[in-house]
Amino acid sequence: MRRTLRAHGRRTAATLTVALALTATAAPPARAEPATLPEVRAELERLYHDAEIATDNYNAADEKVTEQSGKVRALKARIAVTESRLDRLTELAGAAARAQYRGGGLPAEIQFVLADDPERALDNASLARRSQQATQGVLTALSTTRDDLATRDEEAAAELRKLRTTRRAKDAERRTIEKRIGEAKRLESRLAREQAEQLAALDRKAAAEAQAKWVESGVLDGAGTEADAAGRKAIAYATRQLGKPYVWGAEGPDSFDCSGLTLRAWEHAGVLIPRTSQEQWRRLKRVPVPDLRPGDLVIYFAEASHVALYIGDGKIIHAPRPGRDVTVAPAGSMEILGVVRPGA
Repeated sequence: MRRTLRAHGRRTAATLTVALALTATAAPPARAEPATLPEVRAELERLYHDAEIATDNYNAADEKVTEQSGKVRALKARIAVTESRLDRLTELAGAAARAQYRGGGLPAEIQFVLADDPERALDNASLARRSQQATQGVLTALSTTRDDLATRDEEAAAELRKLRTTRRAKDAERRTIEKRIGEAKRLESRLAREQAEQLAALDRKAAAEAQAKWVESGVLDGAGTEADAAGRKAIAYATRQLGKPYVWGAEGPDSFDCSGLTLRAWEHAGVLIPRTSQEQWRRLKRVPVPDLRPGDLVIYFAEASHVALYIGDGKIIHAPRPGRDVTVAPAGSMEILGVVRPGA
């Protein structure tokens, strides 16, 4: 879901409903419903911006929880292995002490535990003569390792709890917005068709004007016209998704949000990229806008809240917003933050 202020305002009647419904609940004190289409568009820009940022924040929080959960599992596995070895060696230490007291060497079982290479233990005569002090040294080292791992496990678990709390909060924000959008859709049924058509006309006019201004600036004069092999695969994949619905957080195959679409398109081309539009902007190689070529990702708005796949001739394929389908659009119809190139 990566779109911000201006992009969200350039939408159809469904957008109008979101603006009206969300305005009543989004910011206390309650504000009067927009009376004119320009006012509706202004509200719509703000509300869709907030909605998509909330979903992006949730996705980022969810990724952190997943990563931290993996760290906790790995630590617990290491603790289990260490405790198992410590328990076994403690049990055998008594046998070692008794054997040494009777004048014998270490039991063969302990030789295997102490040896870095158990096979070498069979041929290593010196190992059989290790003292109980050496055995105790291993026990102490294992105990220290276990305690250190336990401390790290507690710290990691505490961090995981914090991250899960954050994720729940972000999910609550997202669900609140989804509820408001549901209310907005019910309001849509009460809107006059004439008003909806006027808003759609305003959307088309604004997009066309923005695109014309962008093209007239000469920014595309030096832009590339050919994608590389990976870029062609990404474009081919995105093209096959045209007409599929936008769904927050979706990564296909039947629906997408904006960064879910670019993620899968480039994955199909054999290149793994970050999940969210913000991370795509932060971690992928940036290229000057005049060097734009098909296959590049165009990042929109100051918060990097929307992303699209450039396909050439001044056009993009993107998943616009809830209520819309994956579509081809003018690349300059929204506020461009910059361009990144996967695989570079």
